[in-house]
Amino acid sequence: MDLLLKKMEEYAKEYRVPIINENGKRVLVSVIGEKKPKKVLEIGTAIGYSALLIAQHSDPEIKILSLELDEQRAEVASSFLSESSYEDKIEIRQGDAAQILNTLTDFYDVIFIDAAKGQYPYYFKQALSLLAKDGVIIADNVLFRGYVESSEKPPRRYKTIVNRLREYIKMATEHPEFETKIHHDGDGLAVSYHRGKNSEET
Repeated sequence: MDLLLKKMEEYAKEYRVPIINENGKRVLVSVIGEKKPKKVLEIGTAIGYSALLIAQHSDPEIKILSLELDEQRAEVASSFLSESSYEDKIEIRQGDAAQILNTLTDFYDVIFIDAAKGQYPYYFKQALSLLAKDGVIIADNVLFRGYVESSEKPPRRYKTIVNRLREYIKMATEHPEFETKIHHDGDGLAVSYHRGKNSEET
């Protein structure tokens, strides 16, 4: 497994595919290892690196549904997963996550968001109806190269992304049903723990 992950890291570096970095990886593995989920929804597969990490540290009965917009990346991810012992536990569904999320009816112990940063607020809203009671929502890259917490204006090309990520953090930290911690490891991970109450109880 370690050899496969190393191979994926080298591929990501060579082809400039963004995957979770070493510091963010430690947080993700820690949260997953503590939660031991049986059902996980991942928004943004890339080459399947995070999906494998999650599978490796989850309950042995883990089932992961991973959504990926890019057809080529979905194919590469499937190829890598075929080299692992988790191939039958991870389903990659290629297509627009915004559309696929509307069709899902299952509840997930963990929802991991690592896709289009400008869509994070929308993904959070969708995740609310798909998260199991006491579930966890994890979002990567929420500090986006330091721009999100900086008082300086971001480059124009990143303005929308930074504003949307600020909106995401505000939604996650102020939502009455969640306790959210922003980890500064890596590029920033927001970990939102559901308090286990229905909205009418809060």
